[in-house]
Amino acid sequence: MENTLKRVGVIGGIRIPFCRNNTAYADVGNFGMSVKVLGSLVERYGLHGQELGEVAMGAVIKHSSEWNLAREAVLSSGLAPTTPAITTARACGTSLDNAIIIANKIATGQIEAGIAGGSDTTSDVPIVLGERLRKRLLAVNRAKGWQDKLRAASQGFSFRELKPAFPGVAEPRTGMSMGDHCEKMAKEWRVSRQAQDQLALDSHHKLAAAYEAGFFEDLVVPFRGLKRDGFLRPDSTLEKLASLKPAFDKSSGQGTLTAGNSTGLSDGAAAVLLGTEEWAAQRGLKVQAWFRDAEVAAVDFVHGEGLLMAPTVAVPRMLARHGLTLQDFDFYEIHEAFAAQVLCTLRAWESADYCKNRLGLEQPLGAIDPAKLNVHGSSLAAGHPFAATGARVVATLAKLLEQKGSGRGLISICTAGGMGVTAILER
Repeated sequence: MENTLKRVGVIGGIRIPFCRNNTAYADVGNFGMSVKVLGSLVERYGLHGQELGEVAMGAVIKHSSEWNLAREAVLSSGLAPTTPAITTARACGTSLDNAIIIANKIATGQIEAGIAGGSDTTSDVPIVLGERLRKRLLAVNRAKGWQDKLRAASQGFSFRELKPAFPGVAEPRTGMSMGDHCEKMAKEWRVSRQAQDQLALDSHHKLAAAYEAGFFEDLVVPFRGLKRDGFLRPDSTLEKLASLKPAFDKSSGQGTLTAGNSTGLSDGAAAVLLGTEEWAAQRGLKVQAWFRDAEVAAVDFVHGEGLLMAPTVAVPRMLARHGLTLQDFDFYEIHEAFAAQVLCTLRAWESADYCKNRLGLEQPLGAIDPAKLNVHGSSLAAGHPFAATGARVVATLAKLLEQKGSGRGLISICTAGGMGVTAILER
């Protein structure tokens, strides 16, 4: 294999409007949403019948029957049926990870073009048998004769076994939800309720303004009667946000995370097309931005580190590789899992103590220009279907860089399990 890496172009992306669970997409599921975004991407870029090198799609909450979700969606997308596909998951970083997978394959010359994306539903969730009932049924299946099967089915049976199990949002290692963990982070970094509400309000206003300006006309395709994200509240005010009760720490009187400054349970899908400059030129397509680099990190949240602080570790590693400072960017796309998470991340980078003792840096990374942060809103206003967020962000940032005509953008996404996925786009 040649040592020279090829430049990876982000050609463009598409998503459906994100919406609250149990609303417009309640009966669609991951497959239907994935087919919609892939099909729309095929239509937009004239890819009917074309064989791509790879399609990487993922979902966090999916049925066991969706083990080959990406490949099944490809077979209904209009792409050539000879296009391979891989189904992935890394919580909220899933589709940014997929962009990294596709970019790496393009850079090393394995493929010329591919699609990265993801979908998630919190409406059509898998409801499974309880552990005891599942093991009982397996024992019945293993038993040979009818008497053994009857014994396996009835011995020690309790009607409590019939209670189904729903997907959990708690971290298996701590038993705490992501919101509970983020409350701890907010207290540690002294992030106020007002600062969280202000960031959430700004997200809504910026996303609404971007829709009004037509920024999303070629990025968001109408679906199921929706043309805009179902979470968007352009008429929200600080007073309305301040009236909401804590959503996680409800008893201490110190809780600051609410339904207004935290992302809601969402349904949606997004995908981006990546390729070499030559592949794009052959088809009359333009490259919006270049996928420069990426970095993934993890933190020891079980022993005290903040669950959602891994991007603070990943970003400086990536900056060091390129001799960049945190201020060398025109746009910062920091995923708003919670307003508090964004604010904790920014404070950590400004902290001399954290940067020295945790990141091993002589100087703090410093502050960023707030005017460059999530300039068209982010997850608090758009919604957060777990596996779709990364592709939404890549598509948004690539278009921002194309419109500017030059520049550099930083992507930062925190994930469950104490991980962070980050990337740099340039033009």
